[in-house]
Amino acid sequence: MNMPDLRRRTLFQWTCVGVCFTRLLVGTSQAVQAIPTQARAVRPNVLFVLADNLGYGELGAYGGGATRGAPTPRLDKLASEGLRLTNMNMEAQCTPSRSALLTGRFAIRSGTHSVPFGGVADGLTQWEVTLAESLSAAGYATALYGKWHLGSQNGRLPNDQGFDEWYGIPRTTDESLWPASPGYSPDIMPPEQIMEGRKGEKSRDVRVYDLEQRRLIDGEITRRTVAFMERQTQARTPFFAYATLTQPHLPTLPNPAFAGRTGNGDWADMLAEMDANVGTMLDAIDRLGVRDDTIVIFASDNGPEFVRPYDGWAGPWRGQYFTAWEGGIRVPFMIRWPGRVPAGRVSDEIVHGVDLFPTIASLTGARVPTDRPIDGVDQSRFFTGQAAASGRQGIPIWCADRLQAVKWRHYKVHFYQQETMISPPVKLPVPFLFNLYTNPQEDESKPSLDTWIIGPVLKMVAAFEESVKEHPLIPMGTPDPYRPPAGPK
Repeated sequence: MNMPDLRRRTLFQWTCVGVCFTRLLVGTSQAVQAIPTQARAVRPNVLFVLADNLGYGELGAYGGGATRGAPTPRLDKLASEGLRLTNMNMEAQCTPSRSALLTGRFAIRSGTHSVPFGGVADGLTQWEVTLAESLSAAGYATALYGKWHLGSQNGRLPNDQGFDEWYGIPRTTDESLWPASPGYSPDIMPPEQIMEGRKGEKSRDVRVYDLEQRRLIDGEITRRTVAFMERQTQARTPFFAYATLTQPHLPTLPNPAFAGRTGNGDWADMLAEMDANVGTMLDAIDRLGVRDDTIVIFASDNGPEFVRPYDGWAGPWRGQYFTAWEGGIRVPFMIRWPGRVPAGRVSDEIVHGVDLFPTIASLTGARVPTDRPIDGVDQSRFFTGQAAASGRQGIPIWCADRLQAVKWRHYKVHFYQQETMISPPVKLPVPFLFNLYTNPQEDESKPSLDTWIIGPVLKMVAAFEESVKEHPLIPMGTPDPYRPPAGPK
């Protein structure tokens, strides 16, 4: 076959692919099934630290640290003490990534596919089952300190979704800019509040989240996380401490104790603060004598900041949050569990945030719901070194409610082109196909001709479409009480 014929055939193939994807609903599905658990005589504690908009390339272990103006020795050491992933993927925005982490379901299923901007019921319906609910039912003490972003009214706050207690912000950090903005009036738009609450009670406002509190909040998140771990260790109760830091989300401002410490500006000072805060939590685990019995996870919710002067860095990858480029979804991830997760291991196997619910459930003996599609796969054998490969080969990539791309092994298919979070998405007449090994920057001038990968990609999408027939997607803004409609007979 000559090259003109090959080009015509390739164009026809990709045009057909575009038509097929237009007809299909978004997504992929791992089997809708119960995920087996691995019970332990001693149930491990879980400390899960989630950064907000931390790019792949910010930490020293991922090529940043000193190159960003601030070494990150504590996080780099944590990375060396367990498994560090170089192909950990999240959803492209804050709300959907946090939803996926806690439910094991792609956010498109849960009505949480986009950051909410008011006017509708926001966050998770009470019908969703969270990791905190599952661990609480298994006898764990549960707490969230930090950013929630999965509902801002009583009934949809952390203490309504399985957490025994919480302290933090219901929405997002850029709202801390409001009180100091010219022309702002709380009578027109009430400011975001720092809140706290306990299970079985209504949450209450603590104070306005303004720029002063923005600088202080991560220190308070750290203090409360340590105090919670101390109380539960003394009570001999296994704990799930979910420390959802607000750094480095804009405005990226360090605590006064760290301001000017690096001499390299606010961003570097913030990075030094984050590293120190994680170190404080890790020191507490050692001091309490529960190091060997505590799973520690550190990750980011999505790719880096885009708005100047708060630019983040995605390392070798193109793009930032709100986009389907690798820089928008590929994040730092490390997990430590002495004696169970081999130290010093680095893997490029593909993992997604939805996998963490079933994996943590497996490691703790908690249960995963069996009455709904669970997109996450149990990665416990992979994390503990019993399996060399991840339990998944591909992921869908949504931006809001659009299937923007699909990733399979080291290949990537884009159906829309969108450069930044403020650029309009443009439907591509012929999808981009990239080999991420040979084209990590996803350069359109270097397309891959390995069109055979469309077979497994379409198989993933078809499986998701089939699951949606029985379990329809929950529309964004759905109020409580939600009841799933009956599926086809």
